Amino acid sequence: MSILCGVPILECVCCLGCARWVWKRCLHTAGHDSENWGFATPDEFEPIPRICRYILSVYEDDIRKPLWEPVGGYGINPDWLLMKKTYKDTRGRAPPYILYLDHVHADIVLAIRGLNMAKESDYAVLLDNRLGKKKFDGGYVHNGLLKAAGWVLDTENETLKDLVKKYPDYTLTFAGHSLGSGVAAMLTLLVVQNREKLENIDRKRIRCFAIAPARCMSLNLAVRYADVINSVVLQDDFLPRTATPLEDIFKSLFCLPCLLCLRCVRDTCVSEEKMLKDPRRLYAPGRLYHIVERKPFRCGRFPPVVKTAVPVDGRFEHIVLSCNATSDHAIIWIEKEAKWALELMRKDDKIMEIPPQQKMERQQTLAREHSEEYKAALQRAVTLAVPHAYAISPYGTFSQTDEGEEEKSPASSGGSSRRRKETWDELIERLYDKDDSRHTVLKKSLSCI
Repeated sequence: MSILCGVPILECVCCLGCARWVWKRCLHTAGHDSENWGFATPDEFEPIPRICRYILSVYEDDIRKPLWEPVGGYGINPDWLLMKKTYKDTRGRAPPYILYLDHVHADIVLAIRGLNMAKESDYAVLLDNRLGKKKFDGGYVHNGLLKAAGWVLDTENETLKDLVKKYPDYTLTFAGHSLGSGVAAMLTLLVVQNREKLENIDRKRIRCFAIAPARCMSLNLAVRYADVINSVVLQDDFLPRTATPLEDIFKSLFCLPCLLCLRCVRDTCVSEEKMLKDPRRLYAPGRLYHIVERKPFRCGRFPPVVKTAVPVDGRFEHIVLSCNATSDHAIIWIEKEAKWALELMRKDDKIMEIPPQQKMERQQTLAREHSEEYKAALQRAVTLAVPHAYAISPYGTFSQTDEGEEEKSPASSGGSSRRRKETWDELIERLYDKDDSRHTVLKKSLSCI
């Protein structure tokens, strides 16, 4: 009898717990993810609306006769368009892309389109992955996206090499949306790791803009490459927030809201410490730019505000239960809101009437602040014991091989002069890799010695 009396109490406790969870999840808005971040400046945000238009131009069959041109046009000179690769050209190995030589902004741009829901080859790229299947530079990446990026680099290597050599003052930019953002991020990793294939291009000349990015690399890589990779997220976009494997997401497109809700429930029950300790958990890459345009308990869109940071903990870990979670993923909306946000930034900048000399000093200060924030993020990753994370040495001797580039071998925290003793598991991971059939094999670079 006493047991039966306790059942209603247990039910009340469960109901209160569920009600608390629902209330907490409903109160969590996109603004909470970036509330402690700094504001982006017009100088650093300037390329993003332009890059979005370049990506949109990939959808056109003929850039000289555009059918889907946004307001203001694509901003592309057809005579500077070096090539356009379609699905027929890529044979399903990678999404379509363009190579554009932007003389106005001194930039070599390779822009990749997003997922085509009518093409099986795009799904094949997404499905070519298993959790922890592919290791890269001390971390884990999405196998299918890495293979697609490798195919693009092998195909365009000679062209890019000639352009980098012919225009030594131009930047080399990789950009993409959704599926293309993952390929662009993987391309950046490959180029940084194999710069000798592109005339030993300086790392500072390489950059990537991942629009509505897929979670495609482990946390240590996401932070380590934050100096060259930039991710742009509009408000409630679901893709950068859910750690659900891409293959599971796109298998469930017709019941995607149900899948996101279930994943939201599951992630709520997992502590953030456990998430950080998982070396195979994938994240949105690089420095994050978050466009916030809606406020809680208010209707309609507001003038967009752009926040930016290189976060380690709390890196878009929680799904936002919003009716706009899927619409905010659209490249058209992102381009529109990014353009509006940039206009507002420039308007505020113009009111201040900053002279040219002071503007140059501010750009130098911004670059220095980004560098300091980048180093702080690396150190934060070490403090939180993120797997395979290491900080840059303050002495610039043993953990730096190039200006702004870290060495591949893990080190202890930046202030310690003693190196952490390497464990047996770390030694195995450093010397051996796993092939497609999951067999352990000696790494190629070591087997050739």
